[in-house]
Amino acid sequence: MANQQPAGQDPAELIAELKRRWQQLAGGFQRRRRPASPPPGQTSGSPRPARPGSKRRLLLRIPVILVVLLVGWLLWTSWYTVNEYEQAVVTTFGRYTATVSAGLHFKLPWPLQDAVMVPANRTHKLELGYRQLADDSYVSVPEESLMITGDMNVVSIDFFVEWRISDPYRYLYASSNPEAVLKNMLQSSVRSVVGTRSIDDTLTTGKIGIQADVQTLLNDKLSANDIGIQIIDVKVNDSEPPTEEVARAFRDVETAKQEKDTAINQANQYQNRVLPQARGDADAIVRRAEAAKQSRLNEASGEHDRFVAIYSEYRNYPLITRQRMYLEAIEDILPGVRVIIDDGSGITKLLPLDSFSQPETLQPESTVPSWTTEPAPTPTPTPVPAPTPEPEVWEEEDAG
Repeated sequence: MANQQPAGQDPAELIAELKRRWQQLAGGFQRRRRPASPPPGQTSGSPRPARPGSKRRLLLRIPVILVVLLVGWLLWTSWYTVNEYEQAVVTTFGRYTATVSAGLHFKLPWPLQDAVMVPANRTHKLELGYRQLADDSYVSVPEESLMITGDMNVVSIDFFVEWRISDPYRYLYASSNPEAVLKNMLQSSVRSVVGTRSIDDTLTTGKIGIQADVQTLLNDKLSANDIGIQIIDVKVNDSEPPTEEVARAFRDVETAKQEKDTAINQANQYQNRVLPQARGDADAIVRRAEAAKQSRLNEASGEHDRFVAIYSEYRNYPLITRQRMYLEAIEDILPGVRVIIDDGSGITKLLPLDSFSQPETLQPESTVPSWTTEPAPTPTPTPVPAPTPEPEVWEEEDAG
């Protein structure tokens, strides 16, 4: 806590300064007095009678000296300097008057007015569970760090808090020791938050949440009590089990969790690599199956249309259609064969027609026995010559 009395205004120091200056003035007066020559018949060692005017002059100078000292003291206590990291709380007859910032300021002399310097623009720190020594080493404070978690386990946890003075007047006069009040509030907030968490959260992944909850709870308490302090940041400096055996067990558990996470990540990586390939292969198989299905449907539809067309022709011209179907079957079974048709009329017909430009020896030749169609059920069978343009008609119908 800041000093309640500004520099140079302590009553004991002021009295000592006045005594010192009085002794200096008195010694100066004694040195200035010159010894008078002894009268005739009197040696220098004999006592000299005092002059009646010297004591009167000394008594007249005392008020002047007191006035000078008083004026100097008034001037000395009427101005004060506030540093850039400080703020001054000015009181008049002990009652709060104003809060001033850095710079040179004037006031009424003490004890009429007083100015108390407060380091309001400086960041302060508070350590809970440990202490930092002068050689930058650390020492643990078990009575502050040991706490009970929500699952009834003991954990050692240290906190580091940064705070600043938000209201110098409340900081000076709202409590007798604001830093002690802040420390008690911090301990209460930390124990309340840690008491709701499991030990796994406290030692591993729950530290950030604990920091945020402690800072929120501590700010709420400071707002309710209003001691002129503002929290800047709360950090979990360290958290560990209370004994080495428990710490070793927790390290083993943490190692197992990390191995579990590694195995899960590897499995997910394999899944992400294999599943897209399997989905692609399945999609290709489905597309090929759909293409085959569509091809079969189109083929069946074409066969159906072809059969319907042949059947329609067969109903109109059954004899001619039968002959055509027979010839088409022969062409499919024996490709390149030369068909000779003899209908008994003495006219030889070749299917397909040979080219006159090619020698006859180059054409594959196969003789098919002549055949006759069944005669129509008429009383007098009359041979019907095959019309010459009908093959062209068949070709057009086949092409259609």
